Amino acid sequence: MENLVLRNQEFRWGDRTYVMGILNVTPDSFSDGGQFNSVDTALAQAVKMVEAGVDILDIGGQSTRPGAAQISVAEELNRTIPVIQAIRQQFDTVISIDTTRSEVAKRAIAAGADIINDISGATFDEQMLFAVKALNVPIILMHIRGTPETMQSLTDYDNLIADLKTFFEGRIQTAKDLGIRDDQIILDPGIGFAKTAMQNYDLIRQQQDFREMGYPLLVGPSRKSFIGHVLNQKDPQKRVWGTAAACAGAIAFGADILRVHDVPEMIDVCKISDAIWRPQSKT
Repeated sequence: MENLVLRNQEFRWGDRTYVMGILNVTPDSFSDGGQFNSVDTALAQAVKMVEAGVDILDIGGQSTRPGAAQISVAEELNRTIPVIQAIRQQFDTVISIDTTRSEVAKRAIAAGADIINDISGATFDEQMLFAVKALNVPIILMHIRGTPETMQSLTDYDNLIADLKTFFEGRIQTAKDLGIRDDQIILDPGIGFAKTAMQNYDLIRQQQDFREMGYPLLVGPSRKSFIGHVLNQKDPQKRVWGTAAACAGAIAFGADILRVHDVPEMIDVCKISDAIWRPQSKT
């Protein structure tokens, strides 16, 4: 895998685990909805994550929790662009825009974002990959079935891993046919998106099957219901220890980036996990 350089940050895949901090500027996200949906509260949270040592800030204006309804493009822009601008004025930290809409992606990159994080694998908006090529930025391609409104009724697979690999192969080929470079593609198996609780654990155990495709792997287990299922914990904000265990497991099985809410805690998890499973890591 080719390393990726964005702003002053070099992502040397395999050297260590990188941490993406979740910043949902929404009123209705499953775990932190309403906590950071103003520019001031979002910026304050971004400051905390940057000071903790986060590698990427992931800004999202559309909730993707199970059952979430779509908002308008105008509303998504109103939520995300001022926050990206405010963060960029203060920090040089890498920013990703969590969106499935090419118009939002283009406006976010113009405002200072560096990566497009598309939970649909660039399938919801047929213009997304064209935008990625034109903008010359990396894209995170995530696996999903259906939409956030319907996905949890679409968990039957002939073969979970093989079906996901087929999905990724198709999306990668489409991206490459448009001229998107290999080093601009990151894969995300979509923990919690059209998967049962136990299927999510299977995905973590079998991550290497995806990493062997030759692209960096992002895993997003943070506070999700598959953790609550085992812990019998309905409150997402009380799943921090479970998230820590899932993150450690993801690192053991080859994750390159972890997308998390609890940045300081998970940075510690990454450092210790890297010391165990990536002894060459500069901890």
